[in-house]
Amino acid sequence: MTTQEFKQLFDRYFDAVRSYIYYRSGDQELATDIAQDTFMRLWEKQIAYHPKENVGLIYKIASDLFISRYRRQVVEQNYRKEITLHYNEENSPEEQMQYGELKEKYELALAQLSEKQRVVFLMSRTEGLKYYEIAERLGLSVKAVEKRMNHALSALKEKLQLS
Repeated sequence: MTTQEFKQLFDRYFDAVRSYIYYRSGDQELATDIAQDTFMRLWEKQIAYHPKENVGLIYKIASDLFISRYRRQVVEQNYRKEITLHYNEENSPEEQMQYGELKEKYELALAQLSEKQRVVFLMSRTEGLKYYEIAERLGLSVKAVEKRMNHALSALKEKLQLS
Protein backbone atom coordinates (compact mmCIF):
# COMPACT_ATOMS: atom_id res chain seq x y z
CA MET A 1 0.00 0.00 0.00
CA THR A 2 1.45 3.33 -1.03
CA THR A 3 1.38 6.42 1.12
CA GLN A 4 -1.21 7.97 -1.18
CA GLU A 5 -3.48 4.92 -0.97
CA PHE A 6 -3.15 4.87 2.81
CA LYS A 7 -3.97 8.57 2.97
CA GLN A 8 -7.11 7.97 0.89
CA LEU A 9 -8.29 5.24 3.27
CA PHE A 10 -7.44 7.38 6.30
CA ASP A 11 -9.24 10.47 4.97
CA ARG A 12 -12.28 8.49 3.93
CA TYR A 13 -12.76 6.23 6.99
CA PHE A 14 -11.08 7.79 10.03
CA ASP A 15 -14.14 9.76 11.18
CA ALA A 16 -16.44 6.80 10.54
CA VAL A 17 -14.23 4.45 12.58
CA ARG A 18 -13.97 7.02 15.38
CA SER A 19 -17.77 7.37 15.41
CA TYR A 20 -18.21 3.60 15.43
CA ILE A 21 -15.98 3.23 18.48
CA TYR A 22 -17.57 6.26 20.14
CA TYR A 23 -21.01 4.65 19.76
CA ARG A 24 -19.69 1.50 21.39
CA SER A 25 -17.77 3.18 24.20
CA GLY A 26 -19.32 6.59 24.82
CA ASP A 27 -15.79 7.96 25.28
CA GLN A 28 -14.59 10.48 22.68
CA GLU A 29 -10.90 10.27 23.65
CA LEU A 30 -10.89 6.48 23.64
CA ALA A 31 -12.61 6.47 20.25
CA THR A 32 -9.96 8.80 18.80
CA ASP A 33 -7.12 6.73 20.29
CA ILE A 34 -8.49 3.48 18.93
CA ALA A 35 -9.14 4.99 15.50
CA GLN A 36 -5.53 6.22 15.38
CA ASP A 37 -4.22 2.84 16.56
CA THR A 38 -6.34 1.13 13.92
CA PHE A 39 -4.75 3.07 11.09
CA MET A 40 -1.29 2.63 12.62
CA ARG A 41 -1.82 -1.14 12.57
CA LEU A 42 -3.08 -0.98 8.99
CA TRP A 43 0.03 0.96 7.96
CA GLU A 44 2.38 -1.36 9.85
CA LYS A 45 0.90 -4.46 8.21
CA GLN A 46 1.42 -3.01 4.70
CA ILE A 47 -1.59 -4.84 3.33
CA ALA A 48 -2.33 -4.70 -0.38
CA TYR A 49 -4.64 -1.88 -1.39
CA HIS A 50 -8.15 -3.13 -2.13
CA PRO A 51 -10.54 -0.38 -0.96
CA LYS A 52 -13.62 -2.56 -0.53
CA GLU A 53 -11.74 -5.34 1.29
CA ASN A 54 -9.72 -2.89 3.39
CA VAL A 55 -12.87 -1.33 4.85
CA GLY A 56 -13.89 -4.58 6.52
CA LEU A 57 -10.36 -5.06 7.81
CA ILE A 58 -10.30 -1.53 9.23
CA TYR A 59 -13.49 -2.13 11.20
CA LYS A 60 -12.27 -5.56 12.34
CA ILE A 61 -9.01 -4.07 13.66
CA ALA A 62 -10.91 -1.27 15.40
CA SER A 63 -13.34 -3.70 16.99
CA ASP A 64 -10.52 -5.98 18.18
CA LEU A 65 -8.63 -3.03 19.68
CA PHE A 66 -11.77 -1.85 21.46
CA ILE A 67 -12.48 -5.29 22.89
CA SER A 68 -8.87 -5.62 24.00
CA ARG A 69 -8.99 -2.27 25.81
CA TYR A 70 -12.34 -3.12 27.36
CA ARG A 71 -11.03 -6.44 28.69
CA ARG A 72 -7.96 -4.72 30.09
CA GLN A 73 -10.16 -2.18 31.87
CA VAL A 74 -12.32 -4.95 33.33
CA VAL A 75 -9.22 -6.69 34.69
CA GLU A 76 -7.96 -3.42 36.19
CA GLN A 77 -11.34 -2.65 37.75
CA ASN A 78 -11.60 -6.14 39.21
CA TYR A 79 -8.13 -5.76 40.63
CA ARG A 80 -9.01 -2.45 42.26
CA LYS A 81 -12.10 -4.04 43.80
CA GLU A 82 -10.01 -6.92 45.14
CA ILE A 83 -7.56 -4.70 46.95
CA THR A 84 -9.04 -4.13 50.35
CA LEU A 85 -7.38 -3.47 53.60
CA HIS A 86 -7.18 -6.70 55.54
CA TYR A 87 -6.19 -5.69 59.00
CA ASN A 88 -8.11 -5.71 62.18
CA GLU A 89 -8.49 -2.87 64.61
CA GLU A 90 -6.31 -4.67 67.14
CA ASN A 91 -3.23 -3.90 65.00
CA SER A 92 -1.06 -1.15 66.31
CA PRO A 93 -0.85 2.16 64.44
CA GLU A 94 2.69 1.18 63.43
CA GLU A 95 1.48 -2.09 61.86
CA GLN A 96 -1.29 -0.24 60.05
CA MET A 97 1.23 2.28 58.71
CA GLN A 98 3.57 -0.51 57.57
CA TYR A 99 0.68 -2.23 55.82
CA GLY A 100 -0.27 1.01 54.06
CA GLU A 101 3.31 1.55 52.90
CA LEU A 102 3.58 -2.02 51.63
CA LYS A 103 0.28 -1.66 49.78
CA GLU A 104 1.51 1.55 48.10
CA LYS A 105 4.80 -0.12 47.11
CA TYR A 106 2.87 -3.07 45.68
CA GLU A 107 0.56 -0.87 43.62
CA LEU A 108 3.50 1.14 42.30
CA ALA A 109 5.46 -2.03 41.46
CA LEU A 110 2.41 -3.47 39.70
CA ALA A 111 1.98 -0.29 37.67
CA GLN A 112 5.63 -0.50 36.57
CA LEU A 113 5.23 -3.98 35.10
CA SER A 114 4.82 -4.19 31.35
CA GLU A 115 1.21 -4.38 30.25
CA LYS A 116 1.64 -7.99 29.10
CA GLN A 117 3.10 -9.05 32.45
CA ARG A 118 0.51 -7.13 34.47
CA VAL A 119 -2.43 -8.61 32.55
CA VAL A 120 -1.18 -12.18 33.02
CA PHE A 121 -0.37 -11.57 36.69
CA LEU A 122 -3.77 -10.04 37.45
CA MET A 123 -5.68 -12.69 35.53
CA SER A 124 -3.91 -15.33 37.58
CA ARG A 125 -4.07 -13.65 40.96
CA THR A 126 -7.37 -11.78 40.90
CA GLU A 127 -9.47 -14.01 38.65
CA GLY A 128 -7.81 -17.22 39.79
CA LEU A 129 -7.29 -18.46 36.23
CA LYS A 130 -4.93 -21.31 35.41
CA TYR A 131 -2.12 -20.71 32.92
CA TYR A 132 -3.88 -22.67 30.18
CA GLU A 133 -7.05 -20.58 30.70
CA ILE A 134 -5.07 -17.36 30.44
CA ALA A 135 -3.35 -18.69 27.32
CA GLU A 136 -6.73 -19.45 25.71
CA ARG A 137 -8.15 -16.02 26.51
CA LEU A 138 -5.11 -14.12 25.28
CA GLY A 139 -4.37 -16.36 22.32
CA LEU A 140 -0.93 -17.31 23.64
CA SER A 141 0.93 -20.50 24.34
CA VAL A 142 1.07 -21.76 27.92
CA LYS A 143 4.86 -21.29 27.80
CA ALA A 144 4.41 -17.60 26.93
CA VAL A 145 2.05 -17.17 29.89
CA GLU A 146 4.53 -18.94 32.18
CA LYS A 147 7.34 -16.70 30.96
CA ARG A 148 5.33 -13.51 31.49
CA MET A 149 4.26 -14.64 34.95
CA ASN A 150 7.84 -15.52 35.89
CA HIS A 151 9.06 -12.08 34.78
CA ALA A 152 6.19 -10.37 36.63
CA LEU A 153 6.90 -12.23 39.87
CA SER A 154 10.63 -11.55 39.62
CA ALA A 155 10.03 -7.85 39.01
CA LEU A 156 7.56 -7.58 41.89
CA LYS A 157 9.91 -9.40 44.24
CA GLU A 158 12.79 -7.14 43.26
CA LYS A 159 10.77 -3.93 43.58
CA LEU A 160 9.18 -4.89 46.88
CA GLN A 161 12.43 -6.25 48.33
CA LEU A 162 10.55 -8.75 50.45
CA SER A 163 12.58 -10.06 53.34
